[in-house]
Amino acid sequence: MLTPDLFATPAGQLQSADAGDWPVASGWQALVDRFFEAPAGIGLLAFLQQRLDAGAVIFPPQPLRALALTPPETVRVVILGQDPYHARGQAEGLAFSVAPGVALPPSLRNIFKELQRDLGLPAPPFPVPGGSLVRWARQGVLLLNTCLTVEEGQPASHADKGWEVLTDAVIRQVGAGPEPVVFMLWGQHAQGKRALIDVTRHLVLCANHPSPLSALRPPVPFIGCGHFSQASVRCKVAFAAA
Repeated sequence: MLTPDLFATPAGQLQSADAGDWPVASGWQALVDRFFEAPAGIGLLAFLQQRLDAGAVIFPPQPLRALALTPPETVRVVILGQDPYHARGQAEGLAFSVAPGVALPPSLRNIFKELQRDLGLPAPPFPVPGGSLVRWARQGVLLLNTCLTVEEGQPASHADKGWEVLTDAVIRQVGAGPEPVVFMLWGQHAQGKRALIDVTRHLVLCANHPSPLSALRPPVPFIGCGHFSQASVRCKVAFAAA
C-alpha cells in the first residue's frame, strides 16, 4: 500500500539510482520489474548512478510517480509529455504538473486557459493546489512523460538513455487494457507515439503542444482544441481544480 509520505517532498531532486526506492502501483510492478531486469533498464540505472556520482542535480525525486498515483486499472485518460521540467523546484513526477506553490510554467498556464475556455473551469487556487495535477492523477489521468528524468538546466539531457523503452511499454499496456482510453497527444514528440496505440479502440486526440511557441499556431492550435470536453464526455473525467 502506497502512503502519501513517500511523496512528501516532490519538489526535491533524485537521491537514488535504485529502482527499489521508486514505488509503483501493483498493476505496473511486473512491467517495471521486467524493464529494470533487462539491458535497457540496467544501463539506465548505471547511467543515473554515474551522473549522481558526478554531482549532477537530477529531477524529479520519484521518476515513477505517475505509475504510483495512477494504477493501470484506473487509467481513463493519458496525457503524454516529453521530459520533466528542468528548473529547480518544478518537477513533481507528473507530466506538465508542478509542485504546489510553484509559479505556473507557460505550457501549464495554457493548459488551464484551454480548460477554462473548453469547460468553463477556473484556474485552480494558488498556492494549493496551484499547478499540481495530483488530483487528476488520482482520478485516472495518467500524466506520463516519455523520458522520466532530466538534469537541472538541461532539457532532454536524459533522452535516449532507456526511459523510452519503459514508457513505450506503459503505453502499450494501457492500450491493451479492457476499456477504451482517451490519449491526448500534444506536439510532434507525443504524436510520434501514435503508432503504439490502436486507434480503432481508443480515442486519440492530437493538437499542437501547449507551449506559447505553438499553442495558437496551425495546423491544430492547442487553444481551441476541445480535448478536455471530449475526454469528459467519453470517459467521465472531471478536470476540476480540486
